[in-house]
Amino acid sequence: MLYLLTEFSAGGDFFNLFRYITFRAGGAFLTALIFGFMFGQPLINILRRKQGKGQPIRDDGPASHFAKAGTPTMGGLLILSALLVSTLLWARLDNPYVWIVLLVTIAFGLIGFADDYAKVTKQTTKGVSGKVRFSAGLIIAALATFAAASFHPSGLTNQLAFPFLKDLLLNMSFFFVPFGMIVIVGAANAVNLTDGLDGLAIMPVMIAAGTFGVIAYVVGNFNYTDYLGVHFVPGTGELLIFCAALFGGGMGFLWYNAPPAAVFMGDTGSLALGGALGAIAVCTKHEIVLAIVGGLFVVEALSVIIQVLYFKRTGKRVFLMAPIHHHFEKKGWAEPQIVIRFWIISLILALIGLATLKVR
Repeated sequence: MLYLLTEFSAGGDFFNLFRYITFRAGGAFLTALIFGFMFGQPLINILRRKQGKGQPIRDDGPASHFAKAGTPTMGGLLILSALLVSTLLWARLDNPYVWIVLLVTIAFGLIGFADDYAKVTKQTTKGVSGKVRFSAGLIIAALATFAAASFHPSGLTNQLAFPFLKDLLLNMSFFFVPFGMIVIVGAANAVNLTDGLDGLAIMPVMIAAGTFGVIAYVVGNFNYTDYLGVHFVPGTGELLIFCAALFGGGMGFLWYNAPPAAVFMGDTGSLALGGALGAIAVCTKHEIVLAIVGGLFVVEALSVIIQVLYFKRTGKRVFLMAPIHHHFEKKGWAEPQIVIRFWIISLILALIGLATLKVR
């Protein structure tokens, strides 16, 4: 919206600053951060009054979690509100990629909200049916992938790019949409599974968002793509605004989610933010890189899949409890210890993901 101020610019003046993506990204970050600090506590107070007993705690979970009873959930509303306001204010609203990612985020947020609402009102850990959530997610992801592919340059439409390899593209044809569905829905559910400890999910999401903000900016700038040998996707640079807003909103939320959490993100936040990361990866043609940058989410999801499949086959468990962060809790690791170590792993994986831009 503020980009329209460039209409008053004669060049070299203050209004000309709004032409620069980096300037608007900084504005988006600060706007979302201030929004989070301003409205965080009032939202928590409202959620606490409305929800009463707060998020239900699993009976079979680690014993330390029972001390968290009464903590409100749906804190993802704070992140999504800050993200939405900031992006609409600072991004170019004529950019299709911005709308694709925004709509995916909102749609998955609504699925998560419905799930959280069902859990809180019924005071059960079982919310909306998994089949319903999964089916709705697939539909959203299919539409988003199809839209993204329709705006990609002709040479990249339905193509899969590989990290570390300069010119290799795999033509997936009509299989690209199912592939994109897996990326987006997989990312949404992987982040959802990671969100089990105070601050555990939000920092890796912020790190991934920051990483993909850089990737989006580079991929959307011909000078950088020509120098680095990366595929040029015009318009994706504007997604840096979204990523900066997500980072700012996430930081505002982390202020209240740091141990001991005053509010939980809930499925409202985790599904939305995971879906957003998946959509950004599809738009920027860096789907495989998402598996590297979001490697922590991949491991969390795989730990659940392995646990379920192995138990059905043998009646035994590979992990003491899944997702894997609960396994370490059962082994006696303190919650802050697990959270900070997982943050460190996320940062290392993000640096490896960024290296794929140069190592070709």
